This record gives sequence, C-alpha cells and structure tokens, in this order.
Amino acid sequence: MIVPSLLLELAPVLVKIFGAFFVVLTLTAYLTLAERKFSAFIQDRIGPNRVGPFGLLQPLADGIKFIFKEDIIPTQAHKLYYILAPALLLVPALMGYAVIPFGDYVEVAGRLIPLQIADVDIGILYVLAIAGLSVYGLFMAGWASNNKYSLLGGLRSSAQMVSYELTLGLSIVGALLVYGTTNLRDIVVQQTAYWQVGSILIPKWGVFLQPLGFLLFLVSAFAESNRLPFDLPEAENELVGGYHTEYGSMKFAMFFMGEYTGMITMSALLTTFFFGGWHVPWLEAAGLSRNVAAILGVGAFCAKTGCFLFLYIWVRWTLPRFRYDQLMKLSWKGVFPLALANVFLTGVCLYLYSRLM
Repeated sequence: MIVPSLLLELAPVLVKIFGAFFVVLTLTAYLTLAERKFSAFIQDRIGPNRVGPFGLLQPLADGIKFIFKEDIIPTQAHKLYYILAPALLLVPALMGYAVIPFGDYVEVAGRLIPLQIADVDIGILYVLAIAGLSVYGLFMAGWASNNKYSLLGGLRSSAQMVSYELTLGLSIVGALLVYGTTNLRDIVVQQTAYWQVGSILIPKWGVFLQPLGFLLFLVSAFAESNRLPFDLPEAENELVGGYHTEYGSMKFAMFFMGEYTGMITMSALLTTFFFGGWHVPWLEAAGLSRNVAAILGVGAFCAKTGCFLFLYIWVRWTLPRFRYDQLMKLSWKGVFPLALANVFLTGVCLYLYSRLM
C-alpha cells in the first residue's frame, strides 16, 4: 500500500512539473517566431511564412536545423567549461519557474491541489538566488571560448548583471514590507482584496501599492535578461556576438533558449508581484465553481505574462542600445538610488499608517 499511496502523492507534482516544462519550452520556441513576425511588421516586411500555415512550423524547422548542424569546438577552448556554459544559463532560467504560482487550487478526487510546482515560504529568496546563477554561464562561456570578444562580452555581462541585481532585489524589498511575507502564493492572495471607493471595488494589486517598485523591477528585468536596450554583452557592432561568438549548433540555441526562458520567468514574476498573479478582478461575484474559477485564473495569469512578453519584443525593435558607460551610469546613479529611496519611503509610509491605525 505504500507504493500506490506514494504514487498518488507524486502524480500531481509530476504532472505540474512536466506540464510547466512543456508549456515554457513551447512558448520559448514560439517567442522566437513572434519576435521575427513582429519585427517584420515594424520594418514593413513579411517575415517567416513558408514553413507550415502562416509560418507556424518555423520553430520546429529551426530546432531540427540546430540539432543536425555540425558541433564545432575551438581548438584552444577549455572544453569542459565550454560545454557546460550553455546549460548553466538555461537550467537556472527553467528552475526559477518552480516556485511561481500560476493558479489557485483545483479540486481533484476530493483533494485540493495548488497550481504551483513548489510552495515554499522563501520563494522570493529562491528566485533571486537562482536568477543570480545565470551570470556564471555567461562569464564561463566568454572565458572558456578563448576569444577576446567573447571574454569582453562575459566581463560586460558580469558587471551588468551584478549592478542591476541590486536594484532588482531592492525593488522587491518594498513589496516585502507591504505584504509581510516571502511566500509568492501569499503575496498573490493578499492582492485579491479590494479597496472600496464609493460603489467601486479596486483590486489591491502591487502596481498600485508599489508603482515605483514596479518600474524599477521592470527596468532591472530587461537588464537581467540582456534585452535591448541593455544587450551590451552581445553587442554585434562591437563584440561580434559577445559571449556566444564561438558557439554553434545546439549550444548556440541553448543560449537563446535561456534568454527567452528568462524573459518568461521575469514576466511571470512581474505578474505575481504587481498584477495580482492569477487574480481576475470582480470574478468572485460570478459565483463560479472552484475549478472553473481556477482555470480562468490560469488563463488570466498567462494573458498578463503574455503582455509583458509582448513588451519585451516591442521595446527591442523600438529603442536603440545604450552605450556601456550610459548603462552603468543608469544603474549606479539612476535606478539604484531610486530603489533605496523606495524602500525608505515605503518604510516611512507603513510606520505612519501603523501609528494612525
């Protein structure tokens, strides 16, 4: 009886793991197609439209191409670290999604199952720790390639990510002070409450409680993902391709998979911290069953995350790249002081609120 009961406990977890893994990787593949299509629209081109109806099978064709391309390792490269570097970028990006709640509870056979792979009390600390690991993959790729352009790209990425990780962490501190917890599910649950202004109910989403924190997190998320206007580590006009100059075939594809997976994770975190996660405002009044409401919540979470992914693509094809000195100046003289000020002001406002109450 022990084995069936163990399988009964593990089955929902395995379904959530493989389901989330499949959805994230599929979305990663089709983000490349969305980016190419949207860039073509902005530049008044057609974009990919040959492989499958409307070009929808283009990501599959690209994946097959990368799998069968010749895998070349430079003679002077450090082979072990050269091979490990792409995985060290992709795996942390996938692991970061493990603690993000993408829905409420569903009821299956009398059991309440949370739509979250792992519900841990220190979810925010886990996400920040995992996000910080990706810099090792970038720097390792730059150093192990034994190429001066790759090394410069690795050094740039290290300095950039360390600089903006401080702002990323501090932008969340304000939210932690407001919510009083590091559990991501609890943070979303607190955002399901409302303010009543006359006869209107306004959801207590984090973007209304921490508007400056949201903007700081958004800017830091772009920098952490190495996306324009913060893609200095791979600036083509200066560094050829940056840290992945010497990479090809599936190793090159893994770098891009890591970048797009990181975009999905950051977009999901923005939704979780500042836009109510799975919460659909005023849906409670509809009197829906738990499972129907949970499914609609998952759809709402995906829609909110998709809006931020669209913003990633839109900004890339709209804004020019910063110079490197501008990038570092914006970090240390711009967003970092603002992040400190946001923490201070949040603390003062909470103190005054507690005194008044």
